[in-house]
Amino acid sequence: MPPNHSHRDVLRKRTQIGFTYLILIVFLFIAILPFVGIVLTSFKEQRELRDSPFTLPQDWKLENYTDAWRGARFSAYFKSSIIIVIPVVVISCILATMSGFGFAMYRFPGDNLLLLLITFGLMVPFEAVIIPLWQIMGTLGIRDTYWALILPQVALSFAFGTFWMRANFKNMPADIVDAAVVDGCTIWGVLWRILFPLSRPALLSLVVLLFMWTWNEFFLILVMASGDLRTLPVGLALLRGRYASDVPVMAAGSVMVLLPVLLIYILFQRHFIRGILSGSVKA
Repeated sequence: MPPNHSHRDVLRKRTQIGFTYLILIVFLFIAILPFVGIVLTSFKEQRELRDSPFTLPQDWKLENYTDAWRGARFSAYFKSSIIIVIPVVVISCILATMSGFGFAMYRFPGDNLLLLLITFGLMVPFEAVIIPLWQIMGTLGIRDTYWALILPQVALSFAFGTFWMRANFKNMPADIVDAAVVDGCTIWGVLWRILFPLSRPALLSLVVLLFMWTWNEFFLILVMASGDLRTLPVGLALLRGRYASDVPVMAAGSVMVLLPVLLIYILFQRHFIRGILSGSVKA
């Protein structure tokens, strides 16, 4: 009797695992299907659009990518995207790490109120502050500069990053911090030598999220910048105005805008998943 029960349990477990994988495969197929259609469309000619978007192109037309690159001035917009994304991600991660550490490890008067004010940035729609932000940037004399595009996004990313890293540090074992303090480690030493290496999954997850949000930012760039200061998503919108009837060129532009985010996620996917599963979003 026990062997029969054991065999039945093993069979039931395998069935559950198989069913789980089947569901995951179905959802994966649904998720990547639109992307496959866009990629295939980007290599087609206009006359081939009468066919299914998932059929292979008759003649792989690479000129669609060159037309999209030149037509939307992607070379200038790509440079602008890099100039904006790197400082936003780096500065936001450094500030969020320090503030998250402070809020997680120390108690001081007004800490809850201060944390509430910081995370309030997550609750306010960006469209509600764009007009005051426009006026502030004009008063500071940095409107239509890279600083007008970097500083607001650092502020928005800092709010989420503080919440994220605070949750990460709160999940750290208190014994590690106590042992480091007993051994004579300073506050900076505890943060950068002890906790910072342990926070690598959460930090890299934050890098992926901030990179994705900053890279795809559209409304702030459209309002605050002009000319070559604009980024790829805005360039894609301008491309739509020029090639509205040329769907393959539009698809090629969409692929080029999406590709850097996809590459960043592929490079850091293991750390991103570990950061999510390790409880980085727990309060």
